[in-house]
Amino acid sequence: MLRILHSLPRTHKLLLLPVATMVTVLGTQKLLTLYQGYQITDASSESVYLPLSENASPGLPSLNEEKTPVANAIDKASRAIDITRHSLVPPELQPMELADFNMIDSANATSQPDQDTQPVTALEDGALHIAVVLGTLTNGMLEAHSSPDQDDAVADATSYEDYDIDLIDTSSYLDFELAAEEPYVPEWQTHLVSSGETFAVVAQDVLSMGYSEVLTLLEAMPNPRLLTHWRSGQHFDYQLDEQGELLALKMMHNRRDGVLIERAEDQLDITVIERQGEPIQRLYAGTLNGSFARSAQSTGLGSDVVTDVTQLLEKKYDFRRDSRRGDNFQVLVESDMIDGQAFDSRVLAVRYEGERMDLTLVRNTSDDNFYTEEGNSLDPSFSRYPFQGSYRLSSHFNPRRKHPVTGRVSPHNGTDFAMPIGTPITAPANGRVDRVDYHNAAGRYVVIKHDNGYRTRYLHLSRSLVKPGERVEMGEEIALSGNTGRSTGPHLHYEVHVNNKPVNAMNIDLPENTGLSGNALLAFQRQAAPVLAALDSGETGNISVATYAAEGDVE
Repeated sequence: MLRILHSLPRTHKLLLLPVATMVTVLGTQKLLTLYQGYQITDASSESVYLPLSENASPGLPSLNEEKTPVANAIDKASRAIDITRHSLVPPELQPMELADFNMIDSANATSQPDQDTQPVTALEDGALHIAVVLGTLTNGMLEAHSSPDQDDAVADATSYEDYDIDLIDTSSYLDFELAAEEPYVPEWQTHLVSSGETFAVVAQDVLSMGYSEVLTLLEAMPNPRLLTHWRSGQHFDYQLDEQGELLALKMMHNRRDGVLIERAEDQLDITVIERQGEPIQRLYAGTLNGSFARSAQSTGLGSDVVTDVTQLLEKKYDFRRDSRRGDNFQVLVESDMIDGQAFDSRVLAVRYEGERMDLTLVRNTSDDNFYTEEGNSLDPSFSRYPFQGSYRLSSHFNPRRKHPVTGRVSPHNGTDFAMPIGTPITAPANGRVDRVDYHNAAGRYVVIKHDNGYRTRYLHLSRSLVKPGERVEMGEEIALSGNTGRSTGPHLHYEVHVNNKPVNAMNIDLPENTGLSGNALLAFQRQAAPVLAALDSGETGNISVATYAAEGDVE
C-alpha cells in the first residue's frame, strides 16, 4: 500500500493521508494484539489481554521489555521519529542502527555524533510516514478507546505535522477543472509532402478520411491536379477535431491561388482562394546580343512576357530580318506582388530602337490594345481587293469543288478575277514579301506576310515587282497579272490565309482602321504621358508611373 501511496502525486498523498494513517493504525493495533495474544495460554481468539510492565504509561503497552522482531522495528521507528523532533540524537540511537523495512523501498538515517552540528538525515517520504505512525503508537500519543459493544480496541488517529495549507498545490485541480470546461479550439497543423506520397494515402493516415470521401472530394475539386499531382517539398495546412477527423484543409497552388476545404455537417465545402496583390511597375532595358528572346530574358524578363513582346513587335517587324546586334529595347511591366513574388505580369509599354526598327507601343487601358504614340493601331485596315478598279469574279472560293474531268474533289482555295495581262496588283495591307517563285501549276507567284498575321498569295503573274524580304505598304504595287502556269485565260488567282488556313477573301471579317481619334485619342495621350516619361528616364527597376504623372502635371 505504501508503494502505491508513494507513487501518487503530492496532492493525492495529502488527500489520502488521513485514510492511510487510520489504516496503518488499525493494522498495527491488530498486529500487536494478535502477536501478544498467542503468548497467553488459553486466551480467546476474540479477546486478548496484554500484560503491562510496572513502569508502563497509560495507553498502548510498551514493547521495550520483550525484544521481539516486531518490537524492535517499532522501537527503531519510534526513535527515528524523535530525530525529526529534536536537534540532538538520542544517546540510545547508534549510528546506522535503523534497518531497512521490508514494506518500503528505503528508510535509512545517518548521523554524525562526533560533531556538534545538527545531524544529517536522509529518510524517504514513505519511511518517514510509517515511522511517524509507529512512533506515535509506541510513545502513547494515542489512547485506545473501547466500548462494551466492540471486541477490538481501536485508537483515534491524529496528524503528526501541522501542515501549512499554502504548501498544498491545489492549482493543478483548478487547472484541470478549467481545462475540462473550456471548449476545444482546433489548431492549424502543417504536413510536408515527402517523395512518393499520394493524397489518397495521406488523407486516410493523417486526415482520417475514408476512401469514398476522398473520391467524392476529388470529383468536386475545381482543379483535381492540385491534389493528384504533388511534388516533394510541397505542404498543406489542416485542422482536426477532438476525434482526429478533418475539419479544414488549405492547399495553395502558389502564393496567390489555392483552395480551402471545410467540413459542414456531413459534407465538405470547397472555396477557391484568390489573394489580391499590390501592383508595381518595373522597367527592363537591354541590348540585343544574339536572339531577342535570350537578350530579353537576360534582363530578368519572364518567358511569358518575352513571348508577348515578341508577338507585338512581329506585327510590325520580322526579327529574323530586321533585328541587328546592338539594337536597344525597353519593356515596362506591371505585376501583382504577393509575399515578394510577381503574378499576372502585364506589358504596359515597349520601345525598340534599332538600325532597321524604331517603334514605341503603349497599352490603352480603355480597350487593352496597343497603339503607337500617335494613336495608330498595330492592326491597320485590310483591303478587300488587291487591285484598283473593278474586275469580274470568274471563279469563287470553293473548298469542295470537283474536278470537271476526274470528278474528284479538287478544292479551289482562292478567288479568280478575269483581267488583262499586265494589270497592276497592289498589297491589300502592310507587310513583308515572304516569297517570290515560279511553279508549274501556279506559274509566277508572290507571297506576302502581313503585320496582323495574315498571308496573301498571288498566282499566274506575268511579272513580279518586289523581292523576298522587302517591306511593302498598303496600296503599293507588287506585281502584274498574267496567264502563266496551268491557266485557261488571263486572270489573277488571289488567296488569303489566316492561321495557315485558306479562307474566303470575299466574306471574311477583315481588320479595319482602328486608330484612335477625337476624345479617345486625347484620353489615350494623357494616359500614355507618364508611361512614356518612365521610358525616357531609363531608370530600370521598380518605378512608380504615378510619380511620373505627378511630375508631368507640375510641368
